[in-house]
Amino acid sequence: MSVVLLDLDGTLSDSKPGIVASFRYMLGQMGHDADAVGDLTWAVGPPIGVSIARMLEQYGDRRAEEGVAIYRARYSEVGIYDCTVYPGIVAMLDTLRDAGIAMCVATSKRRDFADRVMDHLSLRHYVRSVYGALPGGGLDEKYDLLAHLLPTEGFATGRTVMVGDRMHDMHAAAKNNLRGIGVLWGYGSQAELEKSGASAVAAVPADVPRLVAELLQ
Repeated sequence: MSVVLLDLDGTLSDSKPGIVASFRYMLGQMGHDADAVGDLTWAVGPPIGVSIARMLEQYGDRRAEEGVAIYRARYSEVGIYDCTVYPGIVAMLDTLRDAGIAMCVATSKRRDFADRVMDHLSLRHYVRSVYGALPGGGLDEKYDLLAHLLPTEGFATGRTVMVGDRMHDMHAAAKNNLRGIGVLWGYGSQAELEKSGASAVAAVPADVPRLVAELLQ
């Protein structure tokens, strides 16, 4: 069986508006000038605790756990629904499904949030399962998530490809002996993806089924 593991934010969904607005809300609630932190595109995709700790460091603030709690409360109530499916994604998923390829979501987003996003975007029927960070803590790192997902689903590493838009996706794939396809419509650059070991880079969603077929032939 051929398998594609799909990142969510920046790969299937343009979730930047809701995520960035929730980051800025969190900073304001913690007494910081939310505009002083500048562009936050870099913070979309990595584990949320990592992004918030780095963000708060710019203010000399070490209250990362408090920041995560404020962020998640705001995101869960408002920001989670401020997202859209990228153009061409539905056609990409149709092509992969019609080729008999199994698909799962593998995201650094908390799993319960990822479930809600997939339902909101009407994409759940394309995937076997949704994997993400555990609500009570755990599997925050993408490589740990993949190490859990692969044996749980019984997927063979030689028949599985990770598709994502950030270096974390490519690093996690390599650490789990998977090939990775980096995508350019998300939040990472071609240089970032190639430097982090992407086996191939897709300029548009329509490229993905072809690249998957080439990597798994």
